[in-house]
Amino acid sequence: MTTQRAILCPRCRRLIGSEEAVCSWCGTGRTAPWWQFINWSKSSIDGDWIVKALITVNVLYFAVSLVLSIRIGEVGSFLSPGQGSLMNLGATGTYPIDHFGRFWTVISANYLHGGIIHLIFNLMALKQIVPLASIEYGTNRMFTIYTLGGIIGYVISYLAGVPFTIGASAAVCSLIGALLFYGKSRGGAYGSSVYREVIGWVVSLFVFGLIFPGINNWGHGGGIVGGIIIGALIGYNERRRENRYDRALALLCGLATISVLGWAAVRAFIYT
Repeated sequence: MTTQRAILCPRCRRLIGSEEAVCSWCGTGRTAPWWQFINWSKSSIDGDWIVKALITVNVLYFAVSLVLSIRIGEVGSFLSPGQGSLMNLGATGTYPIDHFGRFWTVISANYLHGGIIHLIFNLMALKQIVPLASIEYGTNRMFTIYTLGGIIGYVISYLAGVPFTIGASAAVCSLIGALLFYGKSRGGAYGSSVYREVIGWVVSLFVFGLIFPGINNWGHGGGIVGGIIIGALIGYNERRRENRYDRALALLCGLATISVLGWAAVRAFIYT
């Protein structure tokens, strides 16, 4: 008699015991077809790549904000850009939108941070959440949720009257919202475990927002709601695989982001 060995599930990477025919977490069989293994491997590579790309863009734009602060003579605390620098590079809120018509800042604000601690906290959260969202939604849909959800978060923040705000947390919260929808919709042992883990993040965000002043809870809540809505509209991998329309939408989001950040940086340095 042939004895089977324990293996990692090709879907969720949990351990499938030697006596189990399917993964107890997500229900994937140990004899899953070859394409499922390839799709998971591809998703994990893409997820790693997009994490590095998002971290790089956030760090570079933070560096640009520091250089601009020095250029315009703003003296702030250690590794913290001044408000003038942040304003010029695309901080959002009622002040920049109502007074200067800068509607594009709902994109750029997702890549600005008020200090090194602010940046590190958001990048740590991003590094945890982006890979899981990439696995369940695919890299293209994940980036679409990240971009559009961040925009929705800042639009709700604007409607709530927040005058000046920045940070990647609205976009990160949109991925949390999408994973909330996934866990509740997917169900089963694996879906329930995802939902419980993400609910823990939501509770932590809520407590964090109550304890520390200056936290944009409207942006956080708006991002979560936006992520739930977008996740429900575009679906996740178990409902349908990514297609060329998903890739096209992600490309549009990427081009819009690069265009806004590039234009804001060039404009800021020219006019200061």
